[in-house]
Amino acid sequence: MTGARLVARCVSGLETVVTREVLREQLGTISHIGHREVRFSGSESAAAGLRTADDVFQVTGRIPDIGHTRDSLPELARLAAGARLREGAAGVEVSASFLGRRNFNRYDAEDVVGRALSDRLGLPYHSRRAGTAPPPGYAGWRLTMDGQEATLMARVAGRPLHRRDYKRHAIPGTLHPPVAAAMALLAEPGPGQQVLDPCCGAGTVLIEAGRLQPQARLRGYDLDPGALAAARANAAASGTPVAFGRGDAARLPLPDRSVDRVLTNPPWGGQVPPGGRLSGTPGRLWAEIRRVLRPDGRAVVLIPDTAALASAIGHGLLPAHVQHVSLSGAHPHIVLLTPAPDRL
Repeated sequence: MTGARLVARCVSGLETVVTREVLREQLGTISHIGHREVRFSGSESAAAGLRTADDVFQVTGRIPDIGHTRDSLPELARLAAGARLREGAAGVEVSASFLGRRNFNRYDAEDVVGRALSDRLGLPYHSRRAGTAPPPGYAGWRLTMDGQEATLMARVAGRPLHRRDYKRHAIPGTLHPPVAAAMALLAEPGPGQQVLDPCCGAGTVLIEAGRLQPQARLRGYDLDPGALAAARANAAASGTPVAFGRGDAARLPLPDRSVDRVLTNPPWGGQVPPGGRLSGTPGRLWAEIRRVLRPDGRAVVLIPDTAALASAIGHGLLPAHVQHVSLSGAHPHIVLLTPAPDRL
């Protein structure tokens, strides 16, 4: 497949998951997998539908990395030569990052490229130096310098992909949507299968599972009425049918072996303390997951560290895959669990 040179940016640890989604949806041909990015060739419009990526950009220019000295900054203006005007853009804004020590900061680099883009495209430039967000309708550009190359990229969508239209209500501990999408992709729910989140919060995981498999039967429980209200509002905004109800994750109103997939980001005591029967004994969650999960089912759970796996194994859930991610300064793991065979 040929097409535009694209770069999907993602949460650290999700690079292979993004690659899997690109290939699963036949979005393009992979050319490189690096730290927090996947490069591929494909359609810009199709790539804007990636759900496990934080954002997708089209490469518009590359030059050799300018090095560490401030005197070399003007060379970055050459990157604007290949820039194209996005239809309807009201202005331009630039976000930069680089590896290695430099005697200039990111804002110095952003302003050089931003002013060059402004001159070329005839649009106003918004500098991030003052810490203010760009006005609505400004086209986003990304500048990276990795020690070998300086690359300029244009965002393919009107705003970052991780900002979901449906997520109108958030609560403490709410999950980053691309991570929720990655969990759903790992669970692989099938048509007609029941997907459960026993600690549903604002509903993000179930909504992402519904986007992946619209024919799945989605059910979520939470003890917090405010969380359930947010979840219902978000699900309604997404058009995803989800059955929400108030329930204790350690004693769910569900029969044994009735659930095909469990997807959840439990309250481990970080931003949200465990409540109900999980209070003081969060390991009860594993026993309840094991009870409701079918023998051929899967559970995908976000855990704070791998120490939690000992309790899961002790309750008859075997880890089949562990994925480390870095998220907002934390370093949790996405773990895929399957029920241990029943003892004869």
